Amino acid sequence: MIKRFSEIFYFVAFVLLQALVVSKIHLFGIVTPFIYLYVIMKFRIDLSRTVVIILSFLLGLIMDIFSNTPGVHAAACSFVGFIRNPLIEQFVDMKELPDRSVPSYRLFGFSKFFRYSFILITIHHVILFAIDSFSFYQPWLMFTRMISSILLSSLLIFIIEAFNLGSKRKWRTTD
Repeated sequence: MIKRFSEIFYFVAFVLLQALVVSKIHLFGIVTPFIYLYVIMKFRIDLSRTVVIILSFLLGLIMDIFSNTPGVHAAACSFVGFIRNPLIEQFVDMKELPDRSVPSYRLFGFSKFFRYSFILITIHHVILFAIDSFSFYQPWLMFTRMISSILLSSLLIFIIEAFNLGSKRKWRTTD
């Protein structure tokens, strides 16, 4: 029961943090971080692919409502939810993981978690910015916004994950 409450708290906290604080950050008019992806990355590993896609879509839809973007976040989040479980299977054997575990530095190891996170963030941002601009009128500006947002989002998500290193979960795969 407490675990379920903490999952709901994470979902609500990151949505509110993204919608009310982080989405207002536009460094140099180009860079916008998207830390709400951390919620999708931290869904339990034992959730079915369908549940992950539905929850990812709902997260994206909520972000679309807050940011007044018609379906941009929902589309990007849905695709990230779609590829999340197969991507995890590329890094670890999901059958060997403990029940109700979540992806983390501690569970995957630093390099595997870094690659997993960076791939999800990159895919999300490529889809998001491609749909958002919907043209290649200024490809260098779109490319600059995409790359800089990927880097800042990754940095912030890795910092957030670093605060979770003190968790009590002891099981970890070897790199």
